[in-house]
Amino acid sequence: MRPPHDLHEPPLRISFKFDDEAIEACEGETVATALLASGVMITGMRTSGRTRGPYCLIGVCHECLVEIDGLANQRACITTVRQHMKVRRLTGLRRLTEEDGSREP
Repeated sequence: MRPPHDLHEPPLRISFKFDDEAIEACEGETVATALLASGVMITGMRTSGRTRGPYCLIGVCHECLVEIDGLANQRACITTVRQHMKVRRLTGLRRLTEEDGSREP
């Protein structure tokens, strides 16, 4: 849901990147709301190949998981959009590295 604004002053517009595409948003709205308002319905892909996207919009279902500023598995529906943030779709399983505290085979 877009946040309420004073009807006499338009909301402050900000922009962020989604998979290297510039997305316009209103200050205070969530990443999921900004993406849906821009026509983005798919925020990721399961390992089975099925798509994911915002569903419950209250942080319960985890269907809107994205990577935000390099941090994977962030819920777009409860994360407030920030100027210049970088958001990416999650696709399949990511490879673990020593940086994650694990060893590659």
